[in-house]
Amino acid sequence: MEDKFKTNILDKSALKTNGTVNYNSIGTFLTRVKEKNPGEIEFYEAVKEVIDSVWELLERHPKYLHSNILERLTEPERVIMFRVPWTDDQGHVHINRGYRVEFNSAIGPYKGGLRFHPSVNLDILKFLAFEQTFKNSLTTLPIGGAKGGADFDPKGKSEAEIMRFCQSFMTELYRYIGPATDIPAGDIGVSRREIGYLFGQYKRLSNEFNGVMTGKGAESGGSLLRPEATGYGLVYFVNEMLQAHNKSLEGQTVAISGSGNVAQFAAEKSLHLGGKVVSLSDSDGTIYDPKGLDEEKLTFVKHLKNEKRGRISEYAKKYDVTYLENQTAWNIPCDIALPCATENEIDEQDAIALVENGCRCVAEGANKPCQPGAVQVFLKNDLLFGPGKAANAGGVAVSQLEMAQNSMHTQWSRAEVDIKLQEIMSNIHSKCITHGEADRSINYIKGANIAGFIKVADAMLQQGLV
Repeated sequence: MEDKFKTNILDKSALKTNGTVNYNSIGTFLTRVKEKNPGEIEFYEAVKEVIDSVWELLERHPKYLHSNILERLTEPERVIMFRVPWTDDQGHVHINRGYRVEFNSAIGPYKGGLRFHPSVNLDILKFLAFEQTFKNSLTTLPIGGAKGGADFDPKGKSEAEIMRFCQSFMTELYRYIGPATDIPAGDIGVSRREIGYLFGQYKRLSNEFNGVMTGKGAESGGSLLRPEATGYGLVYFVNEMLQAHNKSLEGQTVAISGSGNVAQFAAEKSLHLGGKVVSLSDSDGTIYDPKGLDEEKLTFVKHLKNEKRGRISEYAKKYDVTYLENQTAWNIPCDIALPCATENEIDEQDAIALVENGCRCVAEGANKPCQPGAVQVFLKNDLLFGPGKAANAGGVAVSQLEMAQNSMHTQWSRAEVDIKLQEIMSNIHSKCITHGEADRSINYIKGANIAGFIKVADAMLQQGLV
């Protein structure tokens, strides 16, 4: 029976059996995805990347096609959308739109961040939740994939306004989440401050103190090293890639975009491992410091962005370095590029510039910061490329460690958490090699996607049609 089906899957049209469509070509399936999700470009591109990577696996193991696992994997289990009313300090009423996309719970409760930013919409959150499903699978930890947020901008808002918004947001969301159901965390626009307000309102409404939110302050049960985890994990993954090619971070020039949490701690760990960080950025422009950041300069950046909430141009003025107004970091000569700002920040021309300027390694600290054309440039020129679902998985990994500590009502030391984080990133790298190594090279995109897919898909098959 399986041999007969294996022959049929090579046809160029979909098989129909008792009304069920079994997709037997990439084009057939992707056309269906586009038809079902019109206008959702980010989501479509994320799906395409995964399907391109796993299609040969599906042809070798037709059980996945026979059970229609692709359509099941690309359809969220649940999408929650709600209005968020709140008042500003002048008493004016505002309405924002809130979301939670609970994408897949095959290997554990939903896990993924909340994003507060004007750009938030259903397309972006479906893309992020889909990516989160495979990222979480790669960590080997028992957590499913989700993402959520609102089209609310915390910038320019008072503390009281942010608190009122967070309380209104959680008043609706709390009925859908829980420590064994869905455990949100932070993302763009949702830092420890917002997590604190959200957790406080959840506790107030549920009358429970539990691990429903991660990224909390240590005083509220948060894990030590959680703020550092994504940036540190990114650099640990880069170091694994370099060591696999008999290299190290020592003496390497590192260009980093962004100046928020991920960028700050990616810079910090790069310094610890001997790298020279020459750039940071924000939405107004980029600083280029050819001498490199040091601990004093990095402390200034943390104060500037986390407390003063200033602009990165102030760094250029203070340390008398080049400020590239309204420009990115990708024309700066470097050995390693770490995009840590936002999605789609590196296009094909940026990628060409990086290659021409000597860059040999790119790893994604943000979620999908490299456009598909840019990724193809990197692969064509044999750059080491670490996709976000593997390279930036350290944040969600330590979030799950926070969940574990909350369930045991304990707190591990920074050193204990750091050791576990390094082990997790090393294991992710090993999985990428296992599934992505071919002809003495490593395709980390393919390796990450296949490893993440197998665990989720097999769990879904084991659990039946749910």
